[in-house]
This record gives sequence, structure tokens and C-alpha cells, in this order.
Amino acid sequence: MNDSARATAIASLIAAVVRPEVRALSAYAVAHAQGMIKLDAMENPYPLPAAVAARLAGALSRVPINRYPDGAGENARRSLRRALAIPEAHGLLLGNGSDELIQLIASTLARPGATLLIPEPSFVMYRASALNAGLRVAGVALKPDFSLDIQAMLEAIERERPALTFLAYPNNPTGNLFAETEVERILRAAPGLVVVDEAYHAFAEASFLPRIEEFPNLLVLRTLSKVGMAGIRLGYAVAAPEWIAELNKLRAPYNVNALTQAAAGALLADTGWIAEQAAAIRAERARLEAAIERLPGVRVYPTRTNFVLARIGNAGGIFEGLLAKRILVKNLDGWHPLLAGCLRITVGTPEENDILLAALAELTAQ
Repeated sequence: MNDSARATAIASLIAAVVRPEVRALSAYAVAHAQGMIKLDAMENPYPLPAAVAARLAGALSRVPINRYPDGAGENARRSLRRALAIPEAHGLLLGNGSDELIQLIASTLARPGATLLIPEPSFVMYRASALNAGLRVAGVALKPDFSLDIQAMLEAIERERPALTFLAYPNNPTGNLFAETEVERILRAAPGLVVVDEAYHAFAEASFLPRIEEFPNLLVLRTLSKVGMAGIRLGYAVAAPEWIAELNKLRAPYNVNALTQAAAGALLADTGWIAEQAAAIRAERARLEAAIERLPGVRVYPTRTNFVLARIGNAGGIFEGLLAKRILVKNLDGWHPLLAGCLRITVGTPEENDILLAALAELTAQ
């Protein structure tokens, strides 16, 4: 079979057996960042303190690599409970990042005809995971200022009776924190599970985790990726034990590897370094917001995350100009009508932010 015939045969087979909604998707693209100032992925820009790095190295050196990891992740869960004050009465489930948990939740609730409700724009993996699981998606547009359209959300709850609702708190990619009272109204109205995704809780200084017992349909989702530990890929879900027991039935055995579990224990042995770095990022965030806001033709939106959302004339040209200067940010123009002309900029170190601001000043002045 020649190359052309082989390609035709493969295309025909894929068309016959791959779900059409999957064929219509694009893979989640991760930009190459070698040699770049990387301000596109909401990572913590600071390295580990020397003492923490030494403790991590010792812990990893003792991992029995020839053995499977602890399937339940008991030591890692104990470390999370101790470090983050998660009550023993709450159920706790670990995942390979929060992405795996989003997929697991969607799969668990994907009964025939079930619906996922999301405000939009929001984290792209909510919709992708729903499509993967076979959930129908009902999206409700945010208001132009990116706040919740609470009346439209409540009407959608009444109309769709969603099995699952995702709320990013604060929201990605817009950065804002939805009004607490409006989240409460959704929790009270929703007939199914409501996931409050708190990936950016360290920067928001707001959380629904203390209210798990108040709302039986509440699950709080978090990740360590935004607080200096993106490389270990550890997410966790907190909810009533009954919810966690159901989700655990679909969790793959050994989903969190032994190195990640050991790293969690070492990294969370003290949390002072996490709080210090988060405070430094919040301070730099304020400086970055103010400086970008002063640039001509730029609007900066309020943020409670570790990134800044800026609407800027010629966003595509500015993005390419930054790329030419070896600065990588996220171009959101074209993602959603409400994000037209928007760039998402992760807060870097003071030195990185200075380079970014100088480049933006030059590019916006042209």
C-alpha cells in the first residue's frame, strides 16, 4: 500500500469509528517556551526555597520506584489536611492535577440526557470534559464586565435541571471573583452537584471550603499548580464523604504517582514559603495592573488571580510583538466574543514584569 492509499484508509477508518464531536475538537495546545519569559500559563514564577528543595530531594530519593504507589494516597492526603486545614469530616480525593478530577466528575454524572451548566467564557476543560463524557453542555454568557448574569443562570437551572454545574472561583480566563451571594443562590437552586473550582484560592483570599457542610451539593476543587508545584500535577476535591465515595469508584488505580505523593508531603511540611510567594505575587499583580492600565488604549479588568486580563487594540499584533521579544503571554482574541482583543498575562517576577512592561510600552506606542 503506497503512502496516499494508506493515508486515505486511515482517514476513512477514523471517520467511521471516532466520535464526530471528538473529530470536531482541537487538541489542547501547549506553547513551546524554551528561552522565553513565560507568562502564559499562570505558574508561580519563583523557585523553591533552598531548604524546601533540599527536603524535597531527600523525600524523592527514598521513594521505592520499583513499587506501585499507595493507591489511596494516604500520606499525601494527610499532608493536605494538615497543611490546608481540611477537616477530617470532609471527603478528600486526589487527582493527577485538577484536570483529571474535572473529567472524573463529568464521567460520574454523565447519565443519559444529563446536562452540564457553565457560565462562559470559563475554563475550557469544563466543556471538553463534558463532551468526552457525553454530557450535554448549556452555556450562559457572562455580562460584559465578566460578572455572572445571575438571572440568566437561575433561569437556565430551572430550564435545564443540570446534573452538574461548574463555577471557577475566581474565573479563568477573566480573573474576577464572582459575587459570593450569587454563588450561594446557584448552590441553593441547582438540583445537582455544583463544583466551585478554587484553583486560584491562594490569590483570591476567598473560599467556599468552610461551607461544605452547609451545602450538600457543593464540591470544592483545588490544585497545587498555581502555588509553586505545577510540576508535580496534584489536584484535590473536597466534598461530603458520600460524593467522594461515588467519584472514587471511577478513579483509576494509582492515578497519583509515588514521586508526586512523596513530593506533596515534603513540600507541604511547612506552608510559610507558599504564603510568602503568594503575597509577593499579589503585590506584583497590583503593580502590573496599575502599569498596564496606564498604557494608551488598554483596559485592565479586576483580577483576584495570579494573572491580569487586558483588552488592547491590535491584540494579535501585540502578542506577536511580545513573542518576537521572547515574551510569551496568552492571546485570547477569538476564544469567545466577550474576549475580543484580550491578552492574559501571568504575573512574573519583578524582573520579568519590568521587561514585559517595557516591551508593552514600546509596542503600544507604535
